[in-house]
Amino acid sequence: MTHSIIKKYELVILSAAKELLFCAAAITLATTAAHAQAIMVDTTPKPGVIAIVGGKLLTVSHGTIENGVLIMESGKITAVGTAAVVKIPKGATIVDAKGMTVYPGLFDVETNLGLTEVASDQVNNDLVETSDEIFPQMHVYDAFHAETEHIPIDRFNGITTAIVAPRSADTMPGQDTLIQLAGRDRDQMILTRDISLAMNFGEAPKRGGRGEGPAGGRYPSTRMGEISQLHQALIDAQEYMKARAAAASKPAEAEAPAPDSGRGRGAPSSKFDLKNEALIPYLKGEKPVIIGVEEGHDVEAIMELAQEFHLKIILSRVTHSQGVLDKIASYHVPVIVGPIYDLPEAGERYDAVYSLPAELAKRGVKVALASYENEFIRNLPYAAGYAVAYGLPYDEALKTITLNPAEMFGVADKFGSLDTGKVANVVIANGDPLDVRTDVKQVYIDGIAIPMVTRQTRLRDEYMPK
Repeated sequence: MTHSIIKKYELVILSAAKELLFCAAAITLATTAAHAQAIMVDTTPKPGVIAIVGGKLLTVSHGTIENGVLIMESGKITAVGTAAVVKIPKGATIVDAKGMTVYPGLFDVETNLGLTEVASDQVNNDLVETSDEIFPQMHVYDAFHAETEHIPIDRFNGITTAIVAPRSADTMPGQDTLIQLAGRDRDQMILTRDISLAMNFGEAPKRGGRGEGPAGGRYPSTRMGEISQLHQALIDAQEYMKARAAAASKPAEAEAPAPDSGRGRGAPSSKFDLKNEALIPYLKGEKPVIIGVEEGHDVEAIMELAQEFHLKIILSRVTHSQGVLDKIASYHVPVIVGPIYDLPEAGERYDAVYSLPAELAKRGVKVALASYENEFIRNLPYAAGYAVAYGLPYDEALKTITLNPAEMFGVADKFGSLDTGKVANVVIANGDPLDVRTDVKQVYIDGIAIPMVTRQTRLRDEYMPK
């Protein structure tokens, strides 16, 4: 009897030990992944000239050039044209692209790249500040992790530029950042710190649900609540602007309150407020506001608010807004579409989401495609390929991930096409960039050849049988 009890407890202890070892291994793996550090690439332009010759150039802005030549120097494209026209400078490094396709680096117009490493590990997730719904003073660049292992993976498929945005869990979660996907450090990778303001409306961003469950009743839990708090935030910022302008116009001695005024230190009209200050360039129309919204009736509701405050709008997602496409076109605003792999809702055609870019383009809307999530970034060119299969002209599809995003965010003078004077973000691949069978052979960022190495290729090379 005693022997059997001892044996029983030995088994329990052994089982517990195995479980502890398993947990320790899991923690080690998670920690390793969470602290993964991708190799940084200094993109400071180096002396010398690079000539890519013999390839098919997809310029995006002025058609296709067969047997083309592209010259790069000091981080810029200095010449683009046919072999008969473009003269290759003496001493240039020649890159033979015969049989290859050469095109501009792809532009992911909304992603959370660098804000999360392992989705299941909250320690390394900086996707959104959860303590409030209205946080325009939050800056994505403060959380951007430049050494993420996701960046080399996305470069590997030709993505060179991206807008990093907070997750759409709040109605106004913060300001977006423009990055390039290579640099010696985060400062070299960050191109524009606050390029746009993120705003969301509809069912998805509500934290409080519909008054159900443990979070029920937390404000805002309805669309009415969302509109109300957005309205109040924008009005407060307008009043703040007026008060600041009035305070600035008064003589310096008038700034301080009278000793017996009872108003304390500094008049409220002149008090600096981060939240209101952050909204000023958007209320002035100096920068775009990206409104994430999916349903058609939500598009109409949020656009009323946007028009009231004369915001410079870019609509985003609009995944299930097929019933109001003519209305969207009448707003004369650009639209970011995605994720294109989303399923249709009840009552929608099976191809409703796939055909959305084509339907918008038919109505004269400027369209860009976005990945939104880390796991979809590398598939960005294939989303454009889906759009082609469902009616979007090929040239327009290529623009949705190159020139259109650059134009939407006012950086088309630098990115989005193979043109003289633009940043030398160039991709060489062995086929059509929108075809899943195509392999990217080389990526240049600022004219620097990026090592085509990822965590996956390193593991492959380490463990593949020799």
